[in-house]
Amino acid sequence: MKLQFQKESLLNGINIVFKAIASNTSMPILKCILIDASTSEIKLTATDMDLGIETKIEGLILEHGKIALDAKLLFEIIRKLPDSESSVIIVSDNLFNTRIECENALFTIQGLDGEEFSYLPYIERDHYICLSQLTLREAIRQTIFSIAPNDSNKMMSGELLEVHDNILKIVSLDGHRISIHNILLRDRYEDQKVIVPGKTLSEISKILTGDNEKDVLIFFSKNHILFEFDDTVVISRLIEGEYFRIDHMLSNDYETRVKVNKREFMDNIDRAMILIRDTDRKPIILTIEDSNVNMRVKSSFGMMNADVSAQKTGRDIMIAFNPKFLLDALRVIDDEEVDLYMMNPKSPCFIRDEAGSYIYLVLPVNFIVEN
Repeated sequence: MKLQFQKESLLNGINIVFKAIASNTSMPILKCILIDASTSEIKLTATDMDLGIETKIEGLILEHGKIALDAKLLFEIIRKLPDSESSVIIVSDNLFNTRIECENALFTIQGLDGEEFSYLPYIERDHYICLSQLTLREAIRQTIFSIAPNDSNKMMSGELLEVHDNILKIVSLDGHRISIHNILLRDRYEDQKVIVPGKTLSEISKILTGDNEKDVLIFFSKNHILFEFDDTVVISRLIEGEYFRIDHMLSNDYETRVKVNKREFMDNIDRAMILIRDTDRKPIILTIEDSNVNMRVKSSFGMMNADVSAQKTGRDIMIAFNPKFLLDALRVIDDEEVDLYMMNPKSPCFIRDEAGSYIYLVLPVNFIVEN
């Protein structure tokens, strides 16, 4: 095999597929990127057996072939070659000895047989939806923060993607909060309901360009989901099982509704967190009266007290929250003002817009009023 690339094109392709490299594996082939030039196109592929990414890159095929190269080694070599306009030549022989040449730099490394590489599973392209790259990237950004950070509960480590008619609903939760984002699709589609690993969605959001004029196609199968955009294909194994029934957790009833300026409200929560450490777990206490929200935190490091003007409907209320959970939701909302809906100090707080495009549920915490 003999190939010629522009350094920038090759490095961009490596960066895309690198996200699927297995972090902990005893199988050397799963630590590799497959360079496949056996046809008229050059493809880079990586997989950890749960997540697989394939992307096409521009290059000149001087001799057809394929080779699997250690991903970290390849990335470091290409990254440190001369400037991005340089030409890179990769040559492999029948024993998989591989030369990488660029200007006055020459590396010789040992590759593996590309035939041993585990190719991505074939997915029927029957059931799908289409939306813009920007829409998907933003929906992931606005929900991914509330998945569980570990695998103690598989369901909580993924996000629900549910298609009904012309609505795509994305849901994540971690036991303390729920994030819901509803997307109005351009067309009507068959109903679908799958649970996608959070890692998959997180990595996809890093690859998407965020171009509102470019689409991403999402294909559904029994065990896998496929995302296709630009020259890239991402295939992920799904999380098996029935997702949590969240409908009974959602309610439109409230005793108190308060509208605040998002930036002002968020900035005060951010300041309050200066005084809070993980070992403290001190809440932020909100006292909502008339046209004012008083925000108070008291910890072993000190005390903060701030007032934010508000438009209140309903009863006065005193309620407390983990400030990080409030802040995480507020950071991904693009509106200038936000509405908070509360029933009582023991019931969930809902942050939602009137159109229903987003809903954030945050559970309150117990608190003791200290002078």
